Parts: sequence; C-alpha cells; structure tokens
Amino acid sequence: MRPPYLQPGQKVAIVAPARSINEAEIKMAVSIFEGWGLQVVLGKNLFNTHYQFAGTDEERAGDFQQMLDEPEIRAIICARGGYGTTRIVDQLDFTKFLKYPKWIVGFSDVTVLHCHLHNLRVETIHGVMPLLFPKQTEVSIESLKQALFGQPLKISSVLSVMNKLGNAEGVVVGGNLTLFANAIGTPSEINTDGKILFLEEVNEYLYHIDRMMVQLKRAKKLDNLAGLIIGHFSGVKDNDAFFGQTVYEIINDLTRDLRYPVCYNFPVGHEKHNMTVICNRLARLQVTEKRVEMQFQ
Repeated sequence: MRPPYLQPGQKVAIVAPARSINEAEIKMAVSIFEGWGLQVVLGKNLFNTHYQFAGTDEERAGDFQQMLDEPEIRAIICARGGYGTTRIVDQLDFTKFLKYPKWIVGFSDVTVLHCHLHNLRVETIHGVMPLLFPKQTEVSIESLKQALFGQPLKISSVLSVMNKLGNAEGVVVGGNLTLFANAIGTPSEINTDGKILFLEEVNEYLYHIDRMMVQLKRAKKLDNLAGLIIGHFSGVKDNDAFFGQTVYEIINDLTRDLRYPVCYNFPVGHEKHNMTVICNRLARLQVTEKRVEMQFQ
C-alpha cells in the first residue's frame, strides 16, 4: 500500500516517539518543510521530557495516535531517534491509518515502525529526521523531498573491494541493525525471503555487531535474500581485548557462501550523507565493477 504523495499546502506532523527534543533543534527542519509549501503541525507533547524520553509512553503514543487518526495530516515525521519507539508501537491502533495511509518518516530507532508497517503492507520512508537536518548534505535532504513528493528516486554508492557483484530485484526492508534484530520474535518481525535487506548501525561494539549478525543468520534472515546492502556503521567501538575483525569482515564471513549481491558503504545511516530509502517498495539493485545503484520502482 502506497500512501498518497504530498502536495503543496498539505499538513505534515512532527512527533517524538523516542528521545526528548527541544524547539531550537527542529527549527531548521520546520523552515525547510515550510519552504516546500507544507504546513507543519507539532505534536502537543513534542517538547515534553520524562527521563530521557519525549514524555511518558502514554504521551508519546498519544501524539502519534492523534496524527495517525487525523485525516488532514499527510505525513508523520519523527523528530529524532534515540530509544523509545519500541515501547509504544504495540499501543498504536493502525485501523484508521490503513484506511487512509500517510507517510511515516524516520530512521534509527524508528526502524521498528518500518518493520511493523511492512507486515501491514504499507510503504514507509527511511530518511533524515529534523534533529539531524543541520548536519546533513543538501542531497540527503533533497532525497527526502523526492520521496515525499513522488519524484523518481535513485541512489548511487561508492565502490568497495568487498562488494559481491550481481543484480537483484525485491522489496526493500531493513534499517538499524539493533532494532531489526530486536524485532525477531515480535509482531514486527519480517520475513526477509526474496527481499533486499539494508542495515546501518551507530556506536556499537564489534562483538555486539557480530552477535546481532549471527542472530540474523541463525534466524534465517540472511539465507534467502535477493540482495544485502550495508550502510554506514558509524562510531564502531572495540574492547581492550580486540575483536579482530572489521564490520565488513564480519558480514563477509557470514554471507560468503550465499548467492546474492552484497554492497558496502552505501550512503544510508548516521552520517551527513544519509540518502532516503523507501521501505517496503520494490527496487532494483545493481552491484558491478563500475557502479553500485539502487532504483525504486
């Protein structure tokens, strides 16, 4: 199910399903959205705080539910990640949303929503969030506009000697490795057979990354993919007792014998160049000696 693309004059909402945020931190994003001709509506609890969260679970879920149910809101943009979306996803009622779908936008902690809505067969947008607008490249922000307004979207990536060459076509799923792995065994778990899986991560230890990738392997999430995209793995840490492998080496070892294309250093994740990915949509991936490119259908 594809939500209607945006038109100038329509309303979009900013809510905070995870960590807290303040008004100054979203100022640039609000200005850009208004420059696109959109009306920005802020969740009534957007600037609340409860420990590290943007309000209590009930307040955050209430804001999100209000925007899901409000027919004039045509996209819900998550203000930031952090942690907290998993705590509220099961409180959300998607009944009205499924009758009148709208775009859900965000990444990192918002991965749980991308996974959950995949199982409801709704396309979502993995893209830049308001907190990070000041740090993003213009092309990253422009790619979000392209996705929201229905313009053609194609992502090119740098080459890597680790790439496994080939072509793939499939529905695109994924997001943050931690959130994707944590969804296993929950209503948000995804069947990855025949899909193009993309993964990104931030501030994790190498052995944590290895453990989560092994979990995906044991859960058969890697076995029957159409293709695998490895995005930014930023701020990777190691212990005093060195793990001994890089992120790419960890993933290469786990996918070496699997017959699908794999590309590394794709421009998705917690870096200034964070291109928009349309989750749950069919795409074509090309990994050749001369180029890496994904084009959405």
